[in-house]
Amino acid sequence: MKVVLQRVSEAAVMVRDEQVGAINNGMMLLVGIHEDDAEEDMEWLAEKILNLRIFDDEKGRMNLSVVDVQGEILVVPQFTLYGDYEQGNRPSYIEAADPSKAEPLYEAMVSYFRKHSELKVQTGRFGAYMDVQLHNDGPVTLVLER
Repeated sequence: MKVVLQRVSEAAVMVRDEQVGAINNGMMLLVGIHEDDAEEDMEWLAEKILNLRIFDDEKGRMNLSVVDVQGEILVVPQFTLYGDYEQGNRPSYIEAADPSKAEPLYEAMVSYFRKHSELKVQTGRFGAYMDVQLHNDGPVTLVLER
């Protein structure tokens, strides 16, 4: 599982001119599911994300988690994170999980965030063509992989 995490002041996802998810201060997650990923990988990564200290404390140090600051989370599915570009110029997505496996793990991650925090959690739409807009705060961007 691979996640591109961005600390944001705001982010939104549109599908065919309809806003399907939007947040203010918090984090936007682009989530890629690998063909070998399991529920344990998702849980480990979700717990790590909830506890990452990437928000400023009163001294301006990144010392607080999204839970500490009562931030919001936008979770967007992103199979292209597993694009293999080593050969040729057209990426191969053979390592990305099939939608029948990826969608349940994606939904499980969203459920995990909702169950293990009281944060506002919004989503993109699995399998849809999405327009993702964000204001990266910092900028703070991390790539997490399990």
